[in-house]
Amino acid sequence: MYDPSQLRTFLSVAQTLSFTQAARRLGLRQSTVSQHVRRLEDATGRRLFSRDTHSVELTEDGEAMLGFARRILEVHEQATAFFSGTRLRGRLRFGASEDFVLTRLPEILEGFRHDHPEVDLELTVELSGTLHRQLADGELDLVLAKRRPEDPRGEPVWSDRLVWIGAPRLRLDPDRPVPLIVYPPPGITRALALEALQRQGREWHVACTSGSLNGLLAAARAGLGVMAHSRGLVPPGLMRVPDRADLPELGRVDFVLVHGRRRPSAQGAADALAAAVLAGGDRLHRPQRPGLG
Repeated sequence: MYDPSQLRTFLSVAQTLSFTQAARRLGLRQSTVSQHVRRLEDATGRRLFSRDTHSVELTEDGEAMLGFARRILEVHEQATAFFSGTRLRGRLRFGASEDFVLTRLPEILEGFRHDHPEVDLELTVELSGTLHRQLADGELDLVLAKRRPEDPRGEPVWSDRLVWIGAPRLRLDPDRPVPLIVYPPPGITRALALEALQRQGREWHVACTSGSLNGLLAAARAGLGVMAHSRGLVPPGLMRVPDRADLPELGRVDFVLVHGRRRPSAQGAADALAAAVLAGGDRLHRPQRPGLG
C-alpha cells in the first residue's frame, strides 16, 4: 500500500522540515519530493504536512505516520539484507556528540547491533568540535554532531533553533553580567553563545564549565546560570528563558552526519549506520523511553 521510496521521502521532509533540504539529502529534484509526499497523502487520505511559503510542519496525522513509516522501512531493509545474503563485518568507530546523551539514539544503535551483529561498533561521546577534529585525524569513521552554520560538511539530520534555558525560578539581573553554563572550547554552542552576547554588547561571566552534559544540567537545575541549548532537546527540569530577560537570539544549528576517510573494512558498516540514523532521525529530538538510561 505504501511505496518505500515515498516513505523515505516523507521521513526526510519530516526530519528537516524542508522540501529543499530533503531533495538535497535524497539526490532528488524538489518537484519529485513534492510528488512523493502528495502521492503518500493520496494513499493515506490524510494531510501529512501543513505548509505555506515560509514553513513546513507535521500535522497530527503526519506525526502518527512517522512511527509507521520508520517501522515499515526497517522491516523492508531487514528483508532485503536477509535475502541478499550480505552480512556486514568489521570495526566501526562512531562518534556522537553530548547532545544525544538524553535522546533515543540508544534505540537506533540497539537496532543496528541487532541487524549487524558481526560489526564491532565502538562509540565515542564527545563535544562536537572534538569529534570533528578526531574525524579529520582519522580516529573516527562516522560522526553525528552539530556543525557551525557556515560549515558545508555533512549530511543534515535535522536543523533546530538554539534557545537560552535555565531553572524555572532563575531570575537574571539586567545590571549584572549574564551567568553562563558552557562546554569548554571547542564547544560549538559555547562559541555561538559568546558571539551572540558580544554582538549585543552584553557582559557575561562563566558560572560553570563542564565537558559533560549531565554536569551542565546539574548546574542549570541548581540555578547557577543559563545555557544555550537546542529547542527540541530541552531536558526535564529546565525551561526556555523568558523574552523579558532580553537575551540575544542564538540562531539555528544543524545536526549532521559526516563520514571520515573511507576505510574499506568500515565503509559498508558506516553507510548502514548512517542510513539507520537518517531513517530514525525523528527519534533524536524525542526523550528516551523509561529503562533506556
